[in-house]
Amino acid sequence: MHATPTVKTLNELFLRVADSNASVAFLVQDAAEIWQPVSASQFYQRVRALATRLLDWEIVKGDRVAIISETRHEWAISDFAITAIGAVDVPIYPTLTGPQMASILRDSGSRVAIVSSQQLYDKLATVREATPLERVILMDCEQAPDGAVSLTEILRDADARGAERDPLFDALARTASPDDLATLIYTSGTTGEPKGVMLTHGNLAHNICFATVGFNFSPEDYCISVLPLSHITARMLDYCMMFDGAKVAYCTQFEKMPAAMQQVRPTVIVGVPRMFEKIRQEVERRAGLSAIRARLLHSAVRFGRRFRDTVYDGRKPDSVLWKLAYKVVYSKIHGAFGGRARVFVSGGAPLGVDTATWYASVGIQILEGYGLTETSPVIAINNPIVHRMGAVGKPLGIAECKLAEDGELLVRGPSVFKGYWNKPEANAECFKDGWFLTGDIGALDSDGFLYITDRKKELLKTSGGKFIAPQPIENRIKSNVLVGQAALVGDKRKFISVIISPNYAALEQGPSIITFTQSAALRC
Repeated sequence: MHATPTVKTLNELFLRVADSNASVAFLVQDAAEIWQPVSASQFYQRVRALATRLLDWEIVKGDRVAIISETRHEWAISDFAITAIGAVDVPIYPTLTGPQMASILRDSGSRVAIVSSQQLYDKLATVREATPLERVILMDCEQAPDGAVSLTEILRDADARGAERDPLFDALARTASPDDLATLIYTSGTTGEPKGVMLTHGNLAHNICFATVGFNFSPEDYCISVLPLSHITARMLDYCMMFDGAKVAYCTQFEKMPAAMQQVRPTVIVGVPRMFEKIRQEVERRAGLSAIRARLLHSAVRFGRRFRDTVYDGRKPDSVLWKLAYKVVYSKIHGAFGGRARVFVSGGAPLGVDTATWYASVGIQILEGYGLTETSPVIAINNPIVHRMGAVGKPLGIAECKLAEDGELLVRGPSVFKGYWNKPEANAECFKDGWFLTGDIGALDSDGFLYITDRKKELLKTSGGKFIAPQPIENRIKSNVLVGQAALVGDKRKFISVIISPNYAALEQGPSIITFTQSAALRC
């Protein structure tokens, strides 16, 4: 028997934020890149205004609405406006090509798309006729181009309504059921064919309520939202922060993250392994500019390894020399994160013991978690109370886990998705006797900690959390006459690379290598 979540739908989470009456619920940057507060009342009114416009367009329960945007406050407004009226949002990565976007829009049957920039609108315009879109909303404009509606215009008078509430709108939001579909998140299968993961309000609500047990987040906490909200990990982080009343600061570009951390000074840092790797590399690069600093950093890290277990356990070492090393070296690294972070979490891809050890050696405990889009996403996570380096934590109380004979991790529970949209064959393949087959090889130790040791699936996953389906790329490269064999490599690495065995017979016939290079570039 699973515990009952405190909120049962995304709409209850939205109303929880609205009812908080917080003067600062979010932080956003204005045109001058100055951080400005957004109150709970402003958020409510903006969501209400957009939801009202969608209702005016006769968007009804079950209709799909796409969001094509970078991470930003308007993404959250769109998300809650869509689900508040019973519709289903379809996040689409803004980095996809026009044809890829069109494919998802067709498969999902999306009637409306909410797009962030003119550049993305232009990309969408090239394929719009091949989609079922009836309307497009553009965020970044005062006056929308032909064929679009300005979000600025829709929200123009929202803030002026102050703290007034709309009883009819609130009542509509409360009609949502935990079994109602909330979102369709498209993820690639092993063949690279996108599949829409159907997550219900109840799936997400269970993760919201139980994924952060033990972290004790509060209205005193600040977190920067910078990871792609098209990915469930970033989205769940924001939901969890809202649930506990923490402030969410929206950083629209990853390149702005270092400055944002200095300005916002977050207390909670959540990122993919690549983010932690890049900060480590930058620390080492800067130290390397001076022979003295390089030696100092190397000595401090080596000394800190003696206390890494203490640090990873969440305690400060009782050592005068460690405190001196912290003051001289470690505090500077902590300062790169803003200087007041108390919780560091890594997800989206394996962190690696080397990275976890390095950070513990400089006084920073990084807690690792694990999950999949299909599980809303958190299956297991280390927390400040219960943790073990190298493990991805203990499974949540709502997630039942067991290992198949070949070591594959099987999961069931209220956060496991309903299935893939319009993919009955895929659904039959990924479930067995009510258990979801994760495709990951795992191990459980005697204390109940989960370890992910390998991938059963053919997908490669970079350290930045991006999935790569190798077969379609390999096949396209091999279609070139000059290529004999091609194999993608790079699982858990920064970049994906390809190993190519040339077709020597064809090369000996004299084709130009330039032709090969140009062809490969065009094909890939």
